[in-house]
Amino acid sequence: MDSTQLVLLALLLGALIGGGITLLIVWAVRVRERLMREHSGALPEGVTAVLDAMDEAAAVVDASGTVVEVSRPAGVLGFHAGTPLATSGLRDLLKTARAAGTAVESMRLRTGSLKGQERLISARMSRITERWYLLIARDLSERERLEQMRHDFVANTSHELKTPVGAITLLAEAIDFAADEPDEVRRFAARLTAEAERLGQLTSRIMHLSRLQAAEELTDIGDVAIDEVVTAAVESNAVQADSAGVELVRGGDRGLYVRGDAQILIEAVGNLIANAIAYSPRASRVGVGVRADDEAVEIAVTDQGIGISEADQERIFERFYRADQARSRRTGGTGLGLAIVKHAVSRHGGEIRLWSQPERGSTFTIRLPRSEAPVPDPEARQAPVARKAGRSLKKEKA
Repeated sequence: MDSTQLVLLALLLGALIGGGITLLIVWAVRVRERLMREHSGALPEGVTAVLDAMDEAAAVVDASGTVVEVSRPAGVLGFHAGTPLATSGLRDLLKTARAAGTAVESMRLRTGSLKGQERLISARMSRITERWYLLIARDLSERERLEQMRHDFVANTSHELKTPVGAITLLAEAIDFAADEPDEVRRFAARLTAEAERLGQLTSRIMHLSRLQAAEELTDIGDVAIDEVVTAAVESNAVQADSAGVELVRGGDRGLYVRGDAQILIEAVGNLIANAIAYSPRASRVGVGVRADDEAVEIAVTDQGIGISEADQERIFERFYRADQARSRRTGGTGLGLAIVKHAVSRHGGEIRLWSQPERGSTFTIRLPRSEAPVPDPEARQAPVARKAGRSLKKEKA
């Protein structure tokens, strides 16, 4: 090997050794920076950006159980930077994660100081470093509520359907036994017709309520004139009011509009009027009043009836709940009317309020977001004028 080759070999070995030393130095610097960052309390690079991009409730927790950084949705579940983990369940989850690296558990988490402010969550704790842990919490409360609602709905519906179905069966047997007695047959047949109508009404309302609960949003949305809603609801209950000897009175502001489904709102107001008539004495009044402020339109239905006790007011909007069981049976009530009203109003972004005192009557108030009156379409106005002009021209030619 000549001197030139030796020189090249030496240069190559020097480059390799130098590169290795350089890489070793870079690695050592990075390890030192990471250790210093962890020791100084700084989060690993990129963690904050990841939290900002998350749609779920998430938080970075240190080994002592203190929340250091949170995602935007985390505040809903009560996670705030600088505060300790609020529940023993979360602290136990952290202990498990410190030992195993990750832990998953479902638990109930109190999110406020008031009674009942608890939510069911699925929490996952994972180790980021020896010092930092990532907590991801998924809120299962709505899923639990819907499952409970489905269970209650099926149980209540099965119970309510048994009554008219059983009555129809018994009446059919009674008609069979009384086949030789025309007067008894007619009496049983009349009761059979009434039970069949009740069953049909109950089935229809169950389907209506199911559609309101299942739909995520309204499909037939437009500008709805409150004047037309009130007029249609009053007219649909006029016969019932006459039969009950109850006077229907309407008043209040005119020319108001909301955004929504006109038919659903007519049925909601109509249900309130029908209830008011059913629970009012003869020679009394049921009033339908409309008023508005800058934000909302209120439709109030007031009766002079028996009123609702404070204990019943808390449950009056539940499916199949009846404050007066005996009167409900006499009037053929299904116990679904107010539940339908509540869901209909909720679908329109509104709320329903109740004031009532026993023997002094009740007032149900629907409050809906107000919208501006629609601007008339110039072409729609010109079309009738053009048709009228065309008819006039034809008359002149004739």
